[in-house]
Amino acid sequence: MELDIQCEEMSPSRWAELLTTMKSCKTIRLDDCNLSSSNCEDLSSIINTNPSLTELKLNNNELGDAGVEYLCKGLLTPSCSLQKLWLQNCNLTSASCETLRSVLSAQPSLTELHVGDNRLGTAGVKVLCQGIMNPSCKLQKLQLEYCELTADIVEALNAALQSKPTLKELSLSNNTLGDTAVKQLCQGLVEASCNLELLHLENCGITSDSCMEISAVLRNKPSLMDLSVGDNKIGDSGLALLCQGLMHPSCKIQKLWLWDCDLTSASCKDLSRLISTKETLTEISLIDNNLRDSGMEMLCQALKDPKSKLQELWVRECGLTTACCKAVSSALSTNKHLKVLHIGENKLGDAGVELLCEGLMHPNCNIQSLWLGNCDLTAGCCATLATVMATKQCLTELDLSYNPLEDEGIRKICEALKKPSCNVQQLILYDILWSSEVDDELRALEESKPEVKIIS
Repeated sequence: MELDIQCEEMSPSRWAELLTTMKSCKTIRLDDCNLSSSNCEDLSSIINTNPSLTELKLNNNELGDAGVEYLCKGLLTPSCSLQKLWLQNCNLTSASCETLRSVLSAQPSLTELHVGDNRLGTAGVKVLCQGIMNPSCKLQKLQLEYCELTADIVEALNAALQSKPTLKELSLSNNTLGDTAVKQLCQGLVEASCNLELLHLENCGITSDSCMEISAVLRNKPSLMDLSVGDNKIGDSGLALLCQGLMHPSCKIQKLWLWDCDLTSASCKDLSRLISTKETLTEISLIDNNLRDSGMEMLCQALKDPKSKLQELWVRECGLTTACCKAVSSALSTNKHLKVLHIGENKLGDAGVELLCEGLMHPNCNIQSLWLGNCDLTAGCCATLATVMATKQCLTELDLSYNPLEDEGIRKICEALKKPSCNVQQLILYDILWSSEVDDELRALEESKPEVKIIS
């Protein structure tokens, strides 16, 4: 049994009712429920008395250090079998780390610890690392985003990595590590015996100086499938170094996030070679890089290569215009694998989307999710979009937010949604003005097709 509740204020009577349910739950998720340390005392008892409980998710609650101390009393009991613990944004400090260290040292069932968005600091996480180094600890996933870590944490992290062959996922995003620390971390990862599968280093103060060492991790860790270095100023020169590792035969990368990395069209030659030859690569994010039409055209040529297996392409806010849409359309009509295309916040215009729709209508195209928010679209392209919606049953999600479609455009989209052949389940329409009459029509549509979710 699962208990999954989000964003609910807990009255004493409601809490008492839920406690009875929790006694037999395998999973308890209570994000954003205004819980405090007093609730943790009850949860500790549940952990102690419910040996089937394997996942506890308490993100975005003001538990504080006192709350975690209560939880850990339950976690330290012999009957506890908890495997996954989520305590993101729970107002924890370094004081909680000593208690959590005891759990890591004593509880071999715990394989995931998510404690991001807490002010643990370098001193606190060093204490956590001591727990990880205990032979009893079998941790596989460690999430430490927004924990106010500095470069001084790397020595302790490397020691933990060396001692923990079970570790598969490490997230350190949004900590001010800098190039020197990331280089040391990468050297430690290359030497460690762990089969790391995920490494997230977003917004860590990385420049091109670190990219050779990250590239070495890619070459030496064939287990690494998910790399995110978004929001770091690596530039075209850094990307070229990363691609040396990415293109290595032993690299099996599947997911690559490079958003806001100061890339230009100059990087697209290397990226195109990667997309067209690295058959393991299924998802790439290039959001907020100035690729422009010339760069996008190179990427589209790569998508047409039979060896490309890319399923998700994120190119939002990349300086694209109508001029690249013919190339995108050609790629859509050729590539059978692409399922998700985020191309919003580019000045495609009605003419550009008309071209895209030609590719979308091709029998080879299997797009499931299409994001066209803030693309300078008007009602003029909605008839063509409506045809795509009513014809392509693979299309299940469409975002048209921040486009001045007005009543005329929204009505055309609604007509398509009404058709039995339309399989769109989620339509996103943020910040579009329409009349009260159209609003009534949208509500009536949702009532007649409850499987359709209109988000506005």
